[in-house]
Amino acid sequence: VQLQAFGGGLVQAGGSLRLSCAASGRTFSTYDMGWFRQAPGKEREFVARFSRFGRNIDYADPVKARFTISRDNAKNTAYLQMNSLKPEDTAVYYCAAGQNGRYDYAESYPYWGQGTQVTVSS
Repeated sequence: VQLQAFGGGLVQAGGSLRLSCAASGRTFSTYDMGWFRQAPGKEREFVARFSRFGRNIDYADPVKARFTISRDNAKNTAYLQMNSLKPEDTAVYYCAAGQNGRYDYAESYPYWGQGTQVTVSS
């Protein structure tokens, strides 16, 4: 599966952005979809995931109650709605697809989008 993430940009603190992740192929629904982010000088970190059958949705503590992950299998697209953005949310955001392993481990996702920059100004 090939992934393309888009929707990043520059936003003021307290603002919102919606990221999208478009997937190619007919097997999108069989993959768990995750979002990760990487800030300058930091390791890539888990943000959220939406399991393939919709039974599990998980968020990293820093984004709980502010971010919402969703997916539309008919459109082969996953989304990350980000509200109440903070300067510490500034990072390159990546979407990823996987089928095995711990959902919060980047190593569990063999397929990655190219990343989209999110910058939150104070």
